Amino acid sequence: MYTFEDKLKEYAQLLVRVGVNVQKGQDLVITSQVDQAPFARLCAQAAYEAGARQVDMLWSDDALTRMRYLCAADEVFDTIPEYRVRFSTDYAENNACFLHLVSSDPENLKGVDPSRLERFQRAYGRQMKRYRELGMASAFPWSIGALASPSWAKLVFPDLPVEEAVAALWEKIFLAVRVTGDGTAVEKWRQHQENLQRHVEILNGYAFDRLHYYNALGSDFTVGLCKGHIWCAGGEFTPKGQFFMPNMPTEEVFTAPDRNRCEGVICAALPLCKDGNVIRDIRFVVKEGKIVEATASAGEELLKKSITVDEGASRFGEVALVPYDSPISNSKTLFFNTLFDENAACHLAFGEAYPTTVQGALDMSEEERLAAGINSSITHEDFMVGTADLNIDGYTADGRCVPVFRNGNFAF
Repeated sequence: MYTFEDKLKEYAQLLVRVGVNVQKGQDLVITSQVDQAPFARLCAQAAYEAGARQVDMLWSDDALTRMRYLCAADEVFDTIPEYRVRFSTDYAENNACFLHLVSSDPENLKGVDPSRLERFQRAYGRQMKRYRELGMASAFPWSIGALASPSWAKLVFPDLPVEEAVAALWEKIFLAVRVTGDGTAVEKWRQHQENLQRHVEILNGYAFDRLHYYNALGSDFTVGLCKGHIWCAGGEFTPKGQFFMPNMPTEEVFTAPDRNRCEGVICAALPLCKDGNVIRDIRFVVKEGKIVEATASAGEELLKKSITVDEGASRFGEVALVPYDSPISNSKTLFFNTLFDENAACHLAFGEAYPTTVQGALDMSEEERLAAGINSSITHEDFMVGTADLNIDGYTADGRCVPVFRNGNFAF
């Protein structure tokens, strides 16, 4: 029988050796909440065992973050200190790995002035542009892993006492990342990557011009795909050939929509957790690629501000396919965390596109990418649209219709 500690150690090894895939002599930056320091240390130890040159830590704290948004001087939300910009950018430009351990309370910033959140997002996007562009282009290895916390666990399991809720959430996390404590997770993830590639090869073979989504929730939406788009899944390669797994867990295959060729109504199937708030029942009306109407039953003001931080925020940068019959979806758990919920359902993202999903885009200027339909923005927000009755039709350039999804799952 494997213990909780066995699973934690295996998880740390997985994030370090598969997630960011630390190489000998490489630096690692770990971001973590201060109350998750014991697990962050496990990751640091695993990195040193893998040959890391050094491990640098960036700590955060939910209570202090909320205090800052409620009490700090108003002008601090319009700029990012230069030392913080240089820290991330310098490490990224020198091929360091970035491991982000997420465990924040999804509702930590509920009640905070939405304008402060919007202004900080604008400042972050503007000043961290170089770092963000390097990450979107897979120029350095990065990965995100989730850790259970009391506040998050109580939102997921509100009827359980805190300790039981945390234990239950940890088990859900372990299940999603294929950790059992027996040391086989690394090999399981290699097999998982091979399975994802099967759908990638089929989709790339069709070279669809567009996809049409429809279900009983109210979605009737056509997504044009960029010419020369590439379907991707699971892991990525840096320009130096280092493989890494950005999201753990991951069940998606994804590519780039044409920012000018999206049309119709698209409805979210799950809540979106953003900036310490939960946005529910998102509904977008889209014309000629642009979101022209946005509504939500909760968090609507924040949603509207999110799609207006710049011109590209009201257009789409990612289309991702996830079977409804997938491990995370089958767990019947709403995680209130995009890392998990986006891998339980098909999703779209408004904002920045990944240049790695279009042939030749890495060598294009920003103007050339826009001309090719590749979206540019300081934001990238995934929202989930997959349902048990979602159907998706793919249309080839010559007008042939191919079933891609039927009743929430791949039709091939």
